[in-house]
Amino acid sequence: MTKKKVAGSRHAIGVAALLALCAMGASAQIVIGQTAGMTGSVAASVNETIGGAQLVIDAANAQGGIHGEKIEVIRMDDAFDVKRAGDNARVLIEDKKVLALFMSRGTPHSQAIIPYLDKNEVALIGPSTGAMVLHKPLQKHVFNVRATYQREAEKAVQHLLTIGLTRIAVVHVTDSFGADALQGAMNGFTKGKAQPIATVPADREKPDYKTIVPAIMKADAQAVVWIGSGVAVVDGIKALRAAGSAAQVVTLSNNASSGFIKQLGDASRGVIVTQVFPSERSMGQPMVKEALTLARAKGQGELSPAALEGFASAKVLVEALRRAGPKPTRAKVLAALESLKGYDLGGGLEVSYSPQDHSGIDFADLAIISEGRFKR
Repeated sequence: MTKKKVAGSRHAIGVAALLALCAMGASAQIVIGQTAGMTGSVAASVNETIGGAQLVIDAANAQGGIHGEKIEVIRMDDAFDVKRAGDNARVLIEDKKVLALFMSRGTPHSQAIIPYLDKNEVALIGPSTGAMVLHKPLQKHVFNVRATYQREAEKAVQHLLTIGLTRIAVVHVTDSFGADALQGAMNGFTKGKAQPIATVPADREKPDYKTIVPAIMKADAQAVVWIGSGVAVVDGIKALRAAGSAAQVVTLSNNASSGFIKQLGDASRGVIVTQVFPSERSMGQPMVKEALTLARAKGQGELSPAALEGFASAKVLVEALRRAGPKPTRAKVLAALESLKGYDLGGGLEVSYSPQDHSGIDFADLAIISEGRFKR
């Protein structure tokens, strides 16, 4: 063989080796899946949670990834449609072969995902819902981060009773989320030895404000606990104000986003939103400080409650991937999550799981919206 041929062969081998290494690098990424309503009625808060989560993921990738592998999130929009959420989960798990699912949005939507988790032994980390059905009975493959809606709704009712508002109406969406949160509200009434002055159902797809608002007005409600999502609650509050009601309105943390406030506009005055993480303005809180530092490095001036929820959930995701070790598998991620004990998100907000408990943290607070901003 001539020297030219030998050199050519070596060059070909070198190129082949380089291509092989590139292929290995491309396949070495940690691929996570997410289905959520990136368009539709809850898009504002969903996209804020995604922004908060991406701060953590980008920071991890900038430091070389997890055990040398970058995190990639494949996101599919389900437009807050239950069937699409289930279909997307099947595609992500069975076709895209994702390592885990992350931060689904909605109670019935997350329930639609569970059969695919169970069939394929895949974890869902940080669903953006506080549904009790994801806590009890134990869902083997669901790892919650945030507190429950029942805890929030109970605290909301207790708060209203404590400040002397006794004529309280409850509006609840007619789906599994609404039924779940309604139970929490009723727990609050029971503990306060009180009863709602009116309990008004609202269709999830097409709430009839011409029926809902008169029921509240007829009851002469001093306050309304409004259990629903995004645009439906915004439109309901606006209709209530247009009818002349000055009733205090409380809604749950699924609506704790800057987008929700902007949609309310002038109707935001006096609205209360429950929260499941410390105030995004509490700069002395370590997790908030960390999140804001990363946000400002990207040119973002402030956080929203929804962004902070995404940030917290992503911290749990990244920690689970670290503990799963090099070349993680679905089984290794599950094992890492179930052995996660006392993981501090910052400032004593600890997340712990076990084979018997996937509840996450239990923190609930209240924030008052005034002039379009969250304030304590």
